[in-house]
Amino acid sequence: MMEWITPIWFILAGLLAGIIGEKVIFKKLEIFVTNKRIAGSKIIFHSLHRMTFLWFVIAGFFWAILSAPLKPDIAIVLQKILTIALLFSVTLVLARLTAGFVNLFIRKAEGVPTSLISNLAKAIVFVLGTLIVLQTVGVEITPIITTLGVGGIAVGLALQDTLANLFSGFYLIISKQVRTGDYVKLDAGHEGYVIDISWRNTTIKEISNNIVIVPNSKLSSAIFTNYHLPAKEITLTMDVGVSYNSDLEEVERVTVEVAKEVMHEIAPELKESEPYIRFHTFNDFSIDFTLYMRVSEYFDQRIGKHLFVKKLHKRYQQAGIIIPFPIREVNVLNNISKNSVLNPD
Repeated sequence: MMEWITPIWFILAGLLAGIIGEKVIFKKLEIFVTNKRIAGSKIIFHSLHRMTFLWFVIAGFFWAILSAPLKPDIAIVLQKILTIALLFSVTLVLARLTAGFVNLFIRKAEGVPTSLISNLAKAIVFVLGTLIVLQTVGVEITPIITTLGVGGIAVGLALQDTLANLFSGFYLIISKQVRTGDYVKLDAGHEGYVIDISWRNTTIKEISNNIVIVPNSKLSSAIFTNYHLPAKEITLTMDVGVSYNSDLEEVERVTVEVAKEVMHEIAPELKESEPYIRFHTFNDFSIDFTLYMRVSEYFDQRIGKHLFVKKLHKRYQQAGIIIPFPIREVNVLNNISKNSVLNPD
């Protein structure tokens, strides 16, 4: 019985060291590094979450096996199990790191990452890690790779729809026809921001906060409008009419000034793009023109129109510019008796 005291002590020491390392040292180090705002620190600590505890426990069991009175063949088997657990944990950490840094790179390059790319990177690391683990424990991986290649053909035939969505997702990302963060309008009438492109679906969030799920294969073959291509900035247009008695030079000056005020509030970065108006129609009750004003993105049209109407209405009142409304003159003749109509004499 005394022979097992040392192995048990190693196991308990590994458990205690794992708890202290995870709950105390790891947490304090995470807070310290996060406060320093070191690039990628959150990704690293997320990848190492709970791994400190696991590695200390594995180390404790490893030393316990070395010091325990076990038969050599049993000790070898247990050591292989611990080696597999350690290598799989390292693979998991590398997969998390790879996915995290891929997302970080895409976020800096494109704006918002997609789960399809990060999941693909994670899957590749997992597959390579598994092959390395098998090779380490003495398993021949060449027959496994051959079997997977042959079996992949059968799986591909059985999962044609899934693979079609997968490759359509890659096509959408590589072609950059749709990117996460883009505002799109489908031919079916749905519109909203693309928030993710996964291995099967593209997720679109409508302005009403509803979620629209579109299969990648359907989206790649659909007719849609991307309001963020070739650039996010778009031109807001507003049709306005003023009375025939208006001074058109003053109308143009006041309207452009109001448009500049609105742009300064909602799109100050576009101040170099001057708004302008174009008169185009002698209408029944008004002279009509169209205002052209740049805004940062598609959704800003709503607040832009809201502010423009309020400010323009107030300024027109101050300047005495009239926005006419339809007026009809109706002349009602006095009732004439049928007899007088039939007998005018």
